[in-house]
Amino acid sequence: MASLSDNLIPNHLQDGAADSLSEEQAPLTSEDIHDSKSLKDLIVGVGALGISTFVHAAILIVLGLFTLTDEILEQFNIIVVEPPLEEIEKPEELITVELDEDTTPSEDLSNTQQSSALAGLPNAEGVSQFSEPTFDAEVLEDPEQETGIEPATLTIPASLQASLMTDIPVGSYGDPREVVDNLEQAIDRITQEIIFMLEEGDVLVVWLFDQSVSMRDDQREIRERINKVYSELGLADTASGDHLLTAIASYGSGYLKHTKRPTSDLELIRRAINEVPIDPSGYEVMCPAITRAINDHESYRARGKRQMALIVVSDESGEPDNNVQTLEMAVATAREMNCRTYFLGREAVFGYPHAYMNWRHPQTGVNHWLQIDRGPETAFVEQLQTNGFRRRRDAFSSGFGPYEQCRIARESGGIFFMLPTVETKLEGGEADKRRYELKAMKPYLPDLDSRQKQLTMRSEYPLRSFIWQVIVDLNPLNEATAEIIELDMTFPLQPDAFLQRARQEQEKAKIYLTYLANAQAVLEEAYEYRKGELNARWQANYDLIYAQLIAYQARVYEYGAALETFIRNPKQVPPVMPPNRRLVRWDLRGRLKLSAEEVSRPYINRASELFEKVIELHPGTPWAERASEELKRGFGLEVIPVYRAPSRPNTTNAPRIPIPKL
Repeated sequence: MASLSDNLIPNHLQDGAADSLSEEQAPLTSEDIHDSKSLKDLIVGVGALGISTFVHAAILIVLGLFTLTDEILEQFNIIVVEPPLEEIEKPEELITVELDEDTTPSEDLSNTQQSSALAGLPNAEGVSQFSEPTFDAEVLEDPEQETGIEPATLTIPASLQASLMTDIPVGSYGDPREVVDNLEQAIDRITQEIIFMLEEGDVLVVWLFDQSVSMRDDQREIRERINKVYSELGLADTASGDHLLTAIASYGSGYLKHTKRPTSDLELIRRAINEVPIDPSGYEVMCPAITRAINDHESYRARGKRQMALIVVSDESGEPDNNVQTLEMAVATAREMNCRTYFLGREAVFGYPHAYMNWRHPQTGVNHWLQIDRGPETAFVEQLQTNGFRRRRDAFSSGFGPYEQCRIARESGGIFFMLPTVETKLEGGEADKRRYELKAMKPYLPDLDSRQKQLTMRSEYPLRSFIWQVIVDLNPLNEATAEIIELDMTFPLQPDAFLQRARQEQEKAKIYLTYLANAQAVLEEAYEYRKGELNARWQANYDLIYAQLIAYQARVYEYGAALETFIRNPKQVPPVMPPNRRLVRWDLRGRLKLSAEEVSRPYINRASELFEKVIELHPGTPWAERASEELKRGFGLEVIPVYRAPSRPNTTNAPRIPIPKL
C-alpha cells in the first residue's frame, strides 16, 4: 500500500530533499539581494515551475481526500457536554495531557480525485489572476526576456478618496518619536517645553484625556503629578498669575469640557481631571476631539495673544474608520492655530491595528481578551494581518507610535512621547515589548505624509503595490476573506461534531494553500522591483512577508495532517482532572514535531533560511525580531485536551457586570 510520502512527494523531493533543497533552491546571498546588475544568478531552470506545480497539485489532492470509516469513529469514547464559551474568552488555565505520542498519519489514502480550489469562492478574483503557485524561492523569469509585469492595481473606494484632504505644506516639524521610561519623565519634558514657551509670552495648555477604562491609572498618576508640574512652573516669574492658563477636556464617543474656562487654579485643575468619566461604548473619536479642543479654546488664545499647547493622553490610536475621515482636519486645525500638540501614548502594534488586553471578570473569575486600537505605525498596514491560521492576536512592538498621533505631533511642532513600559495585561505584551534603538531604526522610519499623498506616490513604486495586493488578498479582517483563510484552532468534544468540523477545516486548508501559493508567486514576480527599492523599510517588508508565505504553507499543510492524525488515532483522556477541572474541548497547539515531515520539511528549510536572511539584513529591527519569533514557533501541530474549572457562582445576587469595551 502506498505511503503518505509516496502520495505527496514528487520524485525529485524523495531523493534526499526532506533534509535540504536542491542547489537551485539554495538561499539568496546578501550580494544576490542587493545586486542590481543582472538576474542571471537568481534564475532557476524552466523545469522548476512544472515541479513546483506538481507539488501543489499533490498537496491539494491529499488534503481533499482525508477519509474516515465508521470503525474509526467508534474509537471516540468520551462525551462531555461542552459549556458555552464567551466569544472573545480565553480559558483561565489550560492543561496539556500527554498520552499518545504516535502521530504517524495513516497510509491508506487514495489518490483518485482533484478539486478546483477557487471555484465560486468569495474574493477568488483577487488571486485567480496570478500565475500558477510554486514553492520555489527563486525568480522564475527568463533574464533574457521582458517580464511584461503590470503593477498590481489598488482600488480605493470613491468615498474614501473624497474624504482625504490634500497634504499640508511642510513647515516646522516636531518629534514623532521620543522614547521615555515613564509618565514622570514625559511630564518633566513637557514642563520644560512650557517653560520655553512662557519665555516667549503667555501660554494656554489644554489637557485632553481618553475616557477609556484602561486610562484610569495614567489619569491618576498625572493628577498626582500636577502639583509638581505647576510648582516647578511657579518657580518662573513668567508662570505667575494668569500668564499660564490650563483647561481640561476628554473624549470617548463624544467630547466633554471639564473646565468652564481656562484657569490657573490648581485645585480646579485637579478636580476637573477627577471628573473625566469612563465611556462604556469603547468608541474613541480622537481626531474630532483634537479639532474641537483647539477650536473651543481658540478665542482665549486669540484674545490674549497666547501660545497654545494641547496635551493628549491616550493609550489607543482612536477609531480607525473615524481616523481616516478626520485626521487631516485635525492636522490642519493644529497648524492653522499654531497649537503644538503633544501625545503621551503607547507604542503601535507592528503593522497591525489591534492589540488585546486581559480583563478578569470579578464575579466569574474568567479571563477575557478585549480588543483595543493600537496601531498601526503607518498610514496603511504594511504587514500580513494573519499569523498563518487566523487574524493576528499579538502585541508585537513596532518601535513607533500610531500613525495618526505621530503625524499630528510632527506637523504641529509637538512631540509624541512613547511610553515603553511593559504592559503585562496585553497578550504577548511582556514577551514582545521592546525598545528598538533609534540608530538601528532610522533607515526604517514610517512615512508620515498624508494618506492622500502616499496613495498618489504608490504607483511610482511598483514593489509597494505588489505587497499591498498580497496583504489585501490575505486579510482576515475582511469578512469574506476570513471565511476562507481563518482556520479553527478549537474543536468540540462530541465525535461526530469533531469530525464534521475537522473535515470542513481541511477543505478550507486546501483552498488556503492555493491563496498562499498565489501570493508567493506575486512576490516572485515583484523581486526585480525589490532589487531596485532603495527604502530599507520596504525592503524589509518584502523580505519578511515572502518568508512568511512559504512558512505558512508548511504550517497549513501540517494543520490538515495533524487533524487527520487525531481522527485516525484519537487520544483517550479522562473527562475530569484534579482538583475539579473538566474536559471542555480539543485545541490545536503548536509543537516542534511534524505530522507529515516528508512534505513539509523542504518548505520549512527554505522558510527558515529566509527568516535567517531577514535577521541578517535587518538587525535590531521589528522585522528581525518577528523573523526570530517565527522560527521559535515551530511548524508542527497537535490536538490536545483542554480542561477548565467551573466558573464561580454569583452568590451575592448582584447584577452581572458587563464585559467592558476598551
